[in-house]
Amino acid sequence: MFGFFKNRRRAELRARAVPNQWKEILRRNLPLFTRLPSNDQQELLGHVQVFLAEKNFEGCGGLELTEEIKVTIAAQACVLLLHRETDYYPQLVSILVYPSTYIARRHQPVSGHIWEEGDDTLLGHTQQRLDTVVLAWDAAKRGAADPADGQNLVLHEFAHQLDFEDASTDGAPLLGTGAEYRAWARIMSREFAQLRVAEESGAPSVFDTYGASNPAEFFAVVTEAFFEKPHAVQQRHPQLYTVLAKFFQQDPVRYSAEAAAD
Repeated sequence: MFGFFKNRRRAELRARAVPNQWKEILRRNLPLFTRLPSNDQQELLGHVQVFLAEKNFEGCGGLELTEEIKVTIAAQACVLLLHRETDYYPQLVSILVYPSTYIARRHQPVSGHIWEEGDDTLLGHTQQRLDTVVLAWDAAKRGAADPADGQNLVLHEFAHQLDFEDASTDGAPLLGTGAEYRAWARIMSREFAQLRVAEESGAPSVFDTYGASNPAEFFAVVTEAFFEKPHAVQQRHPQLYTVLAKFFQQDPVRYSAEAAAD
């Protein structure tokens, strides 16, 4: 019963008239928006309505939250939801936004009963069982402004949120069937191994070598590249492109600002 009312409320939110200033914000800050087909633009704006109604935004480090900040971040996060059945990042409650890089305290196990502590300077962060995404606004805005550089902080962190939806942090989001999981594991493990080799040898790669850290970071990094460098991914990693296109139900080659790869 709760699900029925939740879905009805979300449908009502998606059907609401969108403030005109939202479209102006996205035309200015998110060039990808203007390249989407008109029906995708409308779907994206509907998702943004739900996202902003359900998620809490907090300004940190002296940042005063504005409509521009919230709409720009929400729209990027909702690009990952287009054409898919979605529960709108169910583990996520809040988005904390700093003006720029921020210091995060690290306290993590190294081995046995040994723990490592320290301070990290970060642009963004999220983790399983943490109901929060933390973002640096200047990096989030910069990632949106250049839709073809292969780097987008918001897509990266929200790809992690998708990864969490199957109750693990392993680089595999919630998939429909066992066959899909097997295909995903086969292709992703091979591509991950190739990126690790590229990192060790210094060979060029379509993907940021930070993705060689672990399978979870690999999924986040290839998600950025899938949306921002789709021509290159499709041409150089065709099976990876196919499995991502099936999951995201999108073909970014059709609307990408990236010049076709040689």
